[in-house]
Amino acid sequence: MAKETLVSRVTQDLRGAITEGTYKPGDRLPTETDLARLFGVSRPTLRNALRQLEAKNLVRTQHGVGTFVTERNAIHAGLEKLESITESIRATGHRPSMEYQSRTIRPALPDEARKLGLNPNDSVLELRRSILADDEVVAYSYDLLPTNQFPSDFDPAGFEGSIFAHLEQAYGIHAHHSVAEIHAVNSDYVGWGKDMDKHTLFVLLDQIHYDDSDRIFAYSRTYFIEGKYAFSIHRTS
Repeated sequence: MAKETLVSRVTQDLRGAITEGTYKPGDRLPTETDLARLFGVSRPTLRNALRQLEAKNLVRTQHGVGTFVTERNAIHAGLEKLESITESIRATGHRPSMEYQSRTIRPALPDEARKLGLNPNDSVLELRRSILADDEVVAYSYDLLPTNQFPSDFDPAGFEGSIFAHLEQAYGIHAHHSVAEIHAVNSDYVGWGKDMDKHTLFVLLDQIHYDDSDRIFAYSRTYFIEGKYAFSIHRTS
């Protein structure tokens, strides 16, 4: 088994143990030696897995003291790995859900067409969603999908929950990679609903999504409410 696969396996197993409550917020994990023995891997592999968890703010390491499960308040996600928002919320011990504000088929605007590699006025499906963790809104998302990748009789009402999951299950479209820009946004006009006036500061993740044949299948602008969602990047020399 490749080293990266071993690291991924240990990361997933430890994350599952934290999510399921085997290790609770504030708990100190077993020593690196004990964990390495438990998972049948070397200590360097175990350390790499712990670094992955630390990048997601699931654990924190105090040198000379040990590694502790962090208190879970804001949702944390690492930017180096492409995963659905639903998965990142669930991975940090929260319950994800989506509320769709609208599903609209309309012509693409010139800038949208350029990002999606379409001709101006080509048809797109615009989805507007509130993203929730434990029934609390943490982000608002505007997603555009070219309609030419769907059957002519497709039903926009079928989109529920995770877009990535729906595209894969219904149309065999697999999210392979994304190109993203990150911006700070201060606006009174991003969201909707009863709590929209409470939120004016956002972290915008502006992304173009590609499938495994390097074809653009979606463009999204997701506004994460400042303080509700935090991103980190695992950097190495």
